[in-house]
Amino acid sequence: MQQFLQPTHLLDADDPQIRTFAERVTQGSRADIQKAVRIYYAVRDGWKYNPYNINLNPSAMRASVILHQEEGHCIDKAILMITLLRAVGIPARLCLAKVRNHIAAERITEAFGTDELTPHGYVEVWINARWVKATPAFNRELCEKMGVAPLDFDGQNDSVFQEFDQAGGQFMEYLEEYGCFADVPMDFIIDNMKAHYPRFFADRTEWTRETMLEAIAQGMN
Repeated sequence: MQQFLQPTHLLDADDPQIRTFAERVTQGSRADIQKAVRIYYAVRDGWKYNPYNINLNPSAMRASVILHQEEGHCIDKAILMITLLRAVGIPARLCLAKVRNHIAAERITEAFGTDELTPHGYVEVWINARWVKATPAFNRELCEKMGVAPLDFDGQNDSVFQEFDQAGGQFMEYLEEYGCFADVPMDFIIDNMKAHYPRFFADRTEWTRETMLEAIAQGMN
């Protein structure tokens, strides 16, 4: 369990500003479940969700950097939540999956060449001797704009993407689970995106990590 508490380069839970923010958010809470719920809502609504703002440069994906941003991709927000949890002594890990989006699907398909978003990031929190899923990606303001009830988290029940919007239409569906990780698996994330978004890489026969990062920055930001 210790590996899910340790700071890493990207999950820099020992950063002073991360610790200060986490302590402020959880002030007055004694139980881990209360702390986890408070951190969840702080991340869910404190940073706007932007699926097109993808920056895989490690210097931009550190939690202490994301802390000072106004918005983030689902992986960014998951990184921040995990790091804040670890900063207050709660084990947490990153989970990755492939999902299909049914909201604004035309725009997403135009941008990515598919309505599948991958890898999608969410969080598992160790509370009361078991892992509980939490998905802080969609902020309340965006959910209300899209006609979807905000996804709540009580620290006891799994909280994943809503299957239906408020009108009864399909919202999100999980297609594949890739697993959970103690640290951010950058190589896996890059290889996964390269495999699923060939539009960005079709005009080159050989890709290095640097050229791929450059293409993602130009095509998805």
